[in-house]
Amino acid sequence: MPELVVRHLGLVDYQPTLEAMRKLTRERDAQAPDEIWLLQHPKVFTQGQAGKAEHVLAAGDIPVIQVERGGQVTYHGPGQLVAYLMLDLRRLDLGVRELVTAMEQSLVELLASYGIEAAPKADAPGVYVAGDKIASLGLRVSRGCSFHGLALNVDMDMTPFLRINPCGYAGLKMVQMRDLLQAPPEFDEVSQRLEQVLRVRLGYA
Repeated sequence: MPELVVRHLGLVDYQPTLEAMRKLTRERDAQAPDEIWLLQHPKVFTQGQAGKAEHVLAAGDIPVIQVERGGQVTYHGPGQLVAYLMLDLRRLDLGVRELVTAMEQSLVELLASYGIEAAPKADAPGVYVAGDKIASLGLRVSRGCSFHGLALNVDMDMTPFLRINPCGYAGLKMVQMRDLLQAPPEFDEVSQRLEQVLRVRLGYA
């Protein structure tokens, strides 16, 4: 089985992390281990390849960064768990659709472990609780290798989502784990649980 390196990076700026992810993807060879980075970002809006400027309603003091992942505009901020998946899909014998499904099912399983019932939607990537979005997905594949990944709202300031049409959907309500639980979830524990379910779903465990 190919080696998997998992890095828990804490709170890191978006732009240098993006550059590091691009560099790793650009320079890796067939022997390079796969990597998953688990982290948080300071406040930033990211605009995917399909992103339309009109979906950023009022960025204000929050930067907007254009990126090559799929999807529209989303928000990252402290208290949101981001997982970047740098995987050799050919080596794993995984198609993009299968990877997206594995990511969505990992999130569903993680949330179920907290008693939160969530599900993906066939027509809109991500994971939803009673129709409200709790996690977003956006990937890019280059030379058979994935990068970018997913973002799960754990315990964060949700108001910046009101400054955009999240994922291009006007009025889409975003929710977080904290609002659905009796007590705020422990961020590091959520991060560890996500690592474990991803390892199993992707076949590394």
